[in-house]
Amino acid sequence: MERWLPPALLLAGLALWEVAARAGWISALFFPPPSAITLTLLRMLGSVDFWAGLGSTLMRLTAGVLIGGGAGLLLGWLMGVSRPLRVALAPLVAALHPLPKLALFPIVLVILGIGESSKVALVALTAFFPMLLNTLAGVQQIDPTHWEVAANYGATGGKLLRRVVLPGSLPMTLTGLRLAVNGALVVTIAIEMLSARQGLGATIWLAWQTLRTEDLYATLVVIGGLGLASNQLLESATRLLLPWKGKP
Repeated sequence: MERWLPPALLLAGLALWEVAARAGWISALFFPPPSAITLTLLRMLGSVDFWAGLGSTLMRLTAGVLIGGGAGLLLGWLMGVSRPLRVALAPLVAALHPLPKLALFPIVLVILGIGESSKVALVALTAFFPMLLNTLAGVQQIDPTHWEVAANYGATGGKLLRRVVLPGSLPMTLTGLRLAVNGALVVTIAIEMLSARQGLGATIWLAWQTLRTEDLYATLVVIGGLGLASNQLLESATRLLLPWKGKP
């Protein structure tokens, strides 16, 4: 019964929204009825321009997560197993992590120019810190007994990584990956609104400039779908890689 409550509430809210917009209780210009948004979404799905924009957004998101997330994963492992490296870099990470990543965009533009590299770099920077911090936390929470057993068996280098560090930090690493993907998606859309000619963020900005609010809401639905799909995919990966955790 409980699993039907969220969709029932959603449908009830949409029905109320539809009635209110049609009856003039709320402005249909700023809150177009869900039926109009649905028709706009269907029209967009049949447009080549929409798929090109979606492809641009996914390219920036994927490249940024792979670059930034991969770097954060590696550095998190290294800082977790090396106390001198952790002591040396911890203040720098603590200082840079709270900075709003969009505030760094002008600096990135000065360094890398206005092309795709600057956009991907900022998305990568956004994905970097969640992966770094969660991977580091995952390594640090490994039971000391595991380190002692590995040392007694002479495990070093790659063997230590495969047998202790990777499996021990995996739950926190997957949590970091989810945070990295969600944060990177937000920043990708924001960057596209600021400086891109193609992408879901650029579509939102154009819809706002031309007061095509149906297009704006329809694009937001697509972005929400991307976020939902990515979270479902990562939940499936977590259940597959960590079957002992069971369902959340």
